[in-house]
Amino acid sequence: MRAARFHGPGDIRIDDVPDPQVQPGQVEVSVDWCGICGTDLHEFLEGPIFIPPKGAPHPLTGVEMPVVLGHEFAGVVSAVGSGVTGISEGDRVAVEPYWVCGKCPACEAGRYNICRSLGFVGLAGDQGGFAERCVVDRRWIHPLGDLPTDLGALVEPLAVGYHAVRLSGIREGGTAAVFGAGPIGLVTAAALRAAGAAKVIVVEPAAARKAKASGAGADVVLDPTTDDAPQAIRDLTNGVGVDVAFECAGIDAVLASAIGSVRPGGTVCNVAIWGHVPSVAVNDLVMGEVNLIGSLAYCGDHPDVIALLQDGKVDAEQFITGRIGLDALVSGGFRELIDNKEENVKILVSPKEVLA
Repeated sequence: MRAARFHGPGDIRIDDVPDPQVQPGQVEVSVDWCGICGTDLHEFLEGPIFIPPKGAPHPLTGVEMPVVLGHEFAGVVSAVGSGVTGISEGDRVAVEPYWVCGKCPACEAGRYNICRSLGFVGLAGDQGGFAERCVVDRRWIHPLGDLPTDLGALVEPLAVGYHAVRLSGIREGGTAAVFGAGPIGLVTAAALRAAGAAKVIVVEPAAARKAKASGAGADVVLDPTTDDAPQAIRDLTNGVGVDVAFECAGIDAVLASAIGSVRPGGTVCNVAIWGHVPSVAVNDLVMGEVNLIGSLAYCGDHPDVIALLQDGKVDAEQFITGRIGLDALVSGGFRELIDNKEENVKILVSPKEVLA
């Protein structure tokens, strides 16, 4: 079958690879759509980061680069292994793209997303969504019901925002600011709205992304190039500051603004994956007793996100800004998102169809 594999920075190839083999307890998914993630772009430009380099195979998969890419995907079940229940061939499904050890303290505590040996399907092995088919363990398969698989491919990024909102501890009727209206910032805003936040403020300089923020759930959109975001946020919250701020940009100055925007004793939730070691004014945390927490991916969040989509509480269709075939992955996908990031949110890739 055909699959896109990472061979090194800037080197992604469409290779012929062996068909995956379904083992007991596993499910094969015929991939319909796979989204391009910001993590994929970081790997393309600066990797390997999460991808295991040559000579250092991943401890769970035993695989080193080249690896099959793609972790935001959905499709139709094409085969099931012995012992699999609750899933049948022909079912539409989304995949929670993990490899975990099941034995470390995090796994034993049910927080498998911070497993000490964590690996992502599509980053750490020979399975991924930028391939015609993918095999994963049954536990990672989530039925979509009647949801179409293009929306199913958005369940993974939506789960990132949903998990961050849940982890932040924001209550119904609370206030929040989201810094960065890229894909993760937009889905975080959507998750906040679905969670019952009373006021959602989005901070973003790019015109195209600002235009999408209101549809994602923002009540107010601020431009940090013209607005003093922390002061404006305090003005919008009766001088108090928001309960929670979400850093979705991975920029030092943005993190500082997020810290300056929360109320005393408030929380800053970092959702971004950083490409560098940030500089943080820790005294700003100390003087306001601000909680700074990190949020990684998702853990048990996929069923709730699918329910939100099924109930129409999140309009995910608005986030799809392009559809391409596998052969256009780099030129029409990665390069488009890098060179015209302000114009795009989520580009979906079909591994099976020839699309422009």
